[in-house]
Amino acid sequence: MASKKYLLLAAMALLSTVGVKAQDGNSGMYRGGGYDFSDTTLIPESRLPQHRDFLNDQYDFPAKPRNQWEIGISGGLLNVSGDVKSRSLFNGAVKPLNTLGFGLSVRKAWGYVISTRLQYIHGSASGYNYQPGQGYIGHGNLSPWSNLGYTAPVYYNYKTTINELSLQVVAAVNNLKFHKARNKVSYYMLAGIGGLTYNTKIDALNASGGKYDVQFDEIAKKYAANGAYDSRQDISKDLRDLFDGDYETEGENHGDRGEIAGGTLRGVATVGAGFQVRLSKRLSLQVEDKVTLTGDDLVDGQRWQEWPQTGGSAMTREMDNLNYFSVGLGINLGGKAVDPLWWMNPMDYGYNSMKHIKAPSSNCDKDADGDGISDCFDRCPNTPGGVSVDSHGCPFDTDGDGVFDYKDKQLITPTECQPVDADGVGKCPCPDPDCFKGITKIEGCGNIPMGSISFNAGSPKLGSSAMNQLNTLSSSMRSNPNCKVVVIGNGNGSKVEQQRSWDRVNSVINYMVEKQGIDRERFIFQYGNASGDSNSVDYRSAGPDETGPSNMPPPHPNLRK
Repeated sequence: MASKKYLLLAAMALLSTVGVKAQDGNSGMYRGGGYDFSDTTLIPESRLPQHRDFLNDQYDFPAKPRNQWEIGISGGLLNVSGDVKSRSLFNGAVKPLNTLGFGLSVRKAWGYVISTRLQYIHGSASGYNYQPGQGYIGHGNLSPWSNLGYTAPVYYNYKTTINELSLQVVAAVNNLKFHKARNKVSYYMLAGIGGLTYNTKIDALNASGGKYDVQFDEIAKKYAANGAYDSRQDISKDLRDLFDGDYETEGENHGDRGEIAGGTLRGVATVGAGFQVRLSKRLSLQVEDKVTLTGDDLVDGQRWQEWPQTGGSAMTREMDNLNYFSVGLGINLGGKAVDPLWWMNPMDYGYNSMKHIKAPSSNCDKDADGDGISDCFDRCPNTPGGVSVDSHGCPFDTDGDGVFDYKDKQLITPTECQPVDADGVGKCPCPDPDCFKGITKIEGCGNIPMGSISFNAGSPKLGSSAMNQLNTLSSSMRSNPNCKVVVIGNGNGSKVEQQRSWDRVNSVINYMVEKQGIDRERFIFQYGNASGDSNSVDYRSAGPDETGPSNMPPPHPNLRK
């Protein structure tokens, strides 16, 4: 059985190689690739603030995208490594195979390496010894062979029905790539814990309800001269012809201890390894070998392993373990999500960013569009005059809808309303034509109140009272559409204090932009004020000629919260 398993494993490895070559040579097949980092519909709402900071060059790292789940189905060989040799037990003309297992699984990636998988396996395993044994005699009434009245050597056999549920941690080992974008084959290792039930029976009686004792004795004597090992194939044939395959007798068990639903329940640990071959964007072929450590010695219905088997004079005890060698199919599920992360290369963003860095050239002293970014580093060389740009010379896109702010007629388009049209307008209309009815327009920026927002020590999170203050401020700003507001963060005593000052100003402006729909360009970003309360942010209306940036890079990004 083992040789057949390894032969099948070699065949599947060859298939994986053929599959990879077929994908590389056929442009119609799924070829992998990255995702659009500017597509905010792929980012969960809880991580959108980080991603918008990233898109506006206020944070170095993009947010982790939403990724698909994988549903798996599998089938393969289920074997017990125990006191009785594991093998297929064929019977009669039908010859059923009693070493088959079937599995269902759900897998989710939490990072580019680590994922978790919930797996259920059902199947049966069987086996028999070609050496006769008689150690059962010493078991007394614990042995079904003794209880049935056997007094001569017997040929141990069993068939056990298995149900296993386990939760596993799966680690991808080859998706960090420096010289190619994607895997076509994913190799992984796994380990987990779970529970298993087994119900083991033996074939100790023939179709008429009689014992096999006479036939067992005849087979043992027939091959005594040659030795069981040298005659094992002939003995196996005789046993297959002898057994009726009913498995009518309960194997040796623990009695009522651990019994559940007609079987024995045990906690288990699992380890294994495997590989997947990418067939398409949604499908993958999986080959895996998994070992289940049961900590139980009666999975095969026999407590002792006799050696030498012919005499039964020496016996050893070893725990029984399961081996599930399987071939399966993985199906990716999920819309508005990237591929499962174990198929993706976490180096994508870095490599894509480096590709767009221009080498210094003779035009580094030129700035054709006058945006303050030298032409040799300007990724958007034709930005209209007066438009604010990021450190790469590109206009801001506050809501990440793909339309620059200066062209966007709907500056803050909620994620659920994207994608947008060419004017940046999403598919969700204003819920009420009179959205801002009742807000009285007051001329003059002096009508925008001054105020101070308090924060808990060390925290940049806005409280409910702070949000109420900002809601009032947003109403005033809507009533005074030509006025700007200066947001000033206090605290300059240490690097941590400076960074917290920046964090709090950023929280205030992000709230006004994302929750209240105020244009980011209407704010002037200031932080590190040494004179105010370090746990507060002040705001006031800007003077007639007062200007300043609406975005600033964090002073100490490694200290961000």
